[in-house]
Amino acid sequence: MQARTLSSSVHVKAAPRVSRRVVCSAGASGAKKNGTVSSPLCTSDVLKKLAVSSLAAATLLTSLGASPLPASAGMLSADPVKNANALLRYALPIDNKPIRRIQKELEQISEDLRVPGSKSLGPVSKRVRFASSTLDKEEKSIRASFAPGSVKDGDAAIAKLRNGLSEFRTLIDNEDKQEVPIKQQEVLSYVGDVEQAMVGGFPFEVPSEYANLPQLKGRASLEMKITFKDPREDNATGGLFKIVVDGYNAPVSAGDFVDLANKGFYNGMEIQRADGFVVQTGKPSNGEGYVENGEVRRIPFEVMVEGDKVPVYEETLEDNGRYNEQPVLPFNAFGTLAMARSEFETNSASSQIFFLLKESELTPTGSNLLDGRYAVFGYITEGSELLKEMQVGDKIEYCKVVSGLENLVVPKKGAPPVSDGATPAE
Repeated sequence: MQARTLSSSVHVKAAPRVSRRVVCSAGASGAKKNGTVSSPLCTSDVLKKLAVSSLAAATLLTSLGASPLPASAGMLSADPVKNANALLRYALPIDNKPIRRIQKELEQISEDLRVPGSKSLGPVSKRVRFASSTLDKEEKSIRASFAPGSVKDGDAAIAKLRNGLSEFRTLIDNEDKQEVPIKQQEVLSYVGDVEQAMVGGFPFEVPSEYANLPQLKGRASLEMKITFKDPREDNATGGLFKIVVDGYNAPVSAGDFVDLANKGFYNGMEIQRADGFVVQTGKPSNGEGYVENGEVRRIPFEVMVEGDKVPVYEETLEDNGRYNEQPVLPFNAFGTLAMARSEFETNSASSQIFFLLKESELTPTGSNLLDGRYAVFGYITEGSELLKEMQVGDKIEYCKVVSGLENLVVPKKGAPPVSDGATPAE
């Protein structure tokens, strides 16, 4: 079976066979070296070249410099979710309507709190009462969705959720608005625990042609400690990120990152780009990516689309004709983590990663030119404000896995690479 053909008539190659000629290079100048051209990450320079004065006034071009998007591709989604933890909760592969209704009501409290004064407490109280009532009425159906090995954990999470909602009602009755967002996040964490108990193993088979790449069959949490090269505001010398990577929706991308972090690959590495748009790192001093068995390990483009059961591989959503569809892991949150790659080679990612810092005319939350074009695989869940202070030359003291390493599946040594005749799955 031949590889699918893009709209531009360019044939996609499987990741291990992707061209090594043009690679994403942090801080690259575009100069030729050894007969090849290195190009900078297009999520910064190229997107800036494509910047438009008004999102509504002009047709946006793709980040790869392709033809204009259809007019319908720039529509803003209503009330996009921007909180990293909320995005991760919604991304869990579960199908239980009662717990999702509870989650949705509690997530919406963030919008209610934008109303000044105590006027917002009325809508907040209504949502908390709805969540409590739904939990009482639907507990049996919620418990029925627990995975066989997670019933005990799920029951414990339900008990915490019920108690947390009771405390929430008391807090609202006392009109303690300052404590509302704190309690909201607490009960939402219990909701997430209930939902996690519903995940019964890994939900799909990763295409066999990627069997020679590390895969994360679940989620993992990591810490990344940053040391500034010189003191910043208030004499700050650095800080700590907490990151969650999602193998349920990006097993190959997340597996690559967790494998490299576990190997200590990022320890001592400098930040190589910090331009107010992205913070990028991961380029080794002696090449463009992680070298394994004498070759740079290449990672295929990977994105799970809402409603799909398996990720799309090797083609961007635009190339796949699905530009109007939304990824499960969007570039909505400050500190979204994604694979950096070459401007013109979709499947050229390796070890370079970037964090998205802010919205621009090309990256409004819920409708941006990065979604479906770059592979998101996680989010900073704590400490993301540190990104604002980071500069080129700051150092990653360490990036370590703190939980979820048991979900990493590493190919056995000596596993054969994908042959030239291998073809991608339909």
